[in-house]
Amino acid sequence: MYIVRDTPKSGVEIMDIMEGNLQGWWRPSPGSIYPMLKNMVSEGVLSRSGDDRYSLTEEGRAEIERPLLRGDGGAPQPRTVGGAIEVISSYTSYLEDLSRAKDADVSQNASHIKELSERLAKVGRSA
Repeated sequence: MYIVRDTPKSGVEIMDIMEGNLQGWWRPSPGSIYPMLKNMVSEGVLSRSGDDRYSLTEEGRAEIERPLLRGDGGAPQPRTVGGAIEVISSYTSYLEDLSRAKDADVSQNASHIKELSERLAKVGRSA
């Protein structure tokens, strides 16, 4: 969202800026950027103009001005079951990506991952 903080940008401009910020090491694909932009428009944090440029809404401005960390320096914590599930899902996706990477060895933590999986399965059965 910071990319469109000052001026509206097209999806291509956003991809170009992201690639530039990462010094060419990675360029987001249209298949990742445009669904994300569409989602942000539906959430009300971005608006899309007739010339297909994206800009922050007032809600979006409030979002980027909100502190990312709590006062005690820790990361924001989920406040609902749905929020906790979303965090778990994000970390699960992260571990899945790591397990596919050639340079990461998730297998050395396999027993702990299995234990967590079993604990979550019990929570699911008790619900």
